[in-house]
Amino acid sequence: MQLTIQRTEAIVTYEVPFQTPTLLQALYHIKQQIDPSLTFNSNCRSGVCGTCSVRVNGREQLACAYRLTEGDHIEPLRYHAVERDLKVDKSEARATLQQSQAWLQSSHDAVITKQAVKLTEKQSDCILCDSCYSACPVLAVNPNFIGPFALTRVYRYSTDPREADAKPAIDAIQTNGIWDCTLCGECTAVCPQGIDPKMDIMMLRSTSAQFGYSDPNFSSMSFGGFGDFGGFQ
Repeated sequence: MQLTIQRTEAIVTYEVPFQTPTLLQALYHIKQQIDPSLTFNSNCRSGVCGTCSVRVNGREQLACAYRLTEGDHIEPLRYHAVERDLKVDKSEARATLQQSQAWLQSSHDAVITKQAVKLTEKQSDCILCDSCYSACPVLAVNPNFIGPFALTRVYRYSTDPREADAKPAIDAIQTNGIWDCTLCGECTAVCPQGIDPKMDIMMLRSTSAQFGYSDPNFSSMSFGGFGDFGGFQ
C-alpha cells in the first residue's frame, strides 16, 4: 500500500506491507524499517490524548484512529509552526486558552445536578488535538482568531453552575472571537470527540447579547434604502 507524506524537504512516497493498518502503525513502520528520520507526534495510541493529529487528504484525522487507504496523502496540521515533517508546535494555538480566559472566573458554591453535567458533558471531552483549529477557514484570513476549541471551553465554563461572574470571559471573546466565526461547521465535522464548537459559539453569541453585546459586523452592512423596494421613496 502506498502513501505520500509532506515532509519538511519534499513530498515523499512510501510503501507499507499492510492491508488496512492505522496511519500511526504505518508511520511507525516507515520510521523503524524504512526511514528513521521521519518525524511525527504520538503518545497514547488509543484516541485519547490527541497528540497524533494530522491532515489526511486535506482533512484532519487522528493517526491512531484513521485506517489507511491506497494513495492517502499525509501532511501536518495547518496554522501551526512545523518543527519537522508532521511534528508541529501547538504552543501558539494553546495560547488562545489564555487569551479567551477559558476557566472559572469567580467560583461560588453550587449544587451540580445531573442536568447541569449533561449540558457541558460533551464539551468536557475535548482532547486538545487541534483538529478544529486546523480545519477553521477563518484562521486563513485572521491569524488572531481565537479559534474553536478555546471558544468551546469558554462555553463550558461560562455555563458551569459554579461560575459567579462569566462577564470577564464573555468580554474576552468579543474581539477576534465569536463574531469572527463564519459558522461554517468545519470544526464540528472534524472533531474526533463529536463536540460541536459551532453550536457552542452560537450559544456564546446569545450569552453575549444578554451582556449587551451585538454583532459588530451589522454596522458595516448595507440593507438598502426605501428606494430599493418598489415605489417607496
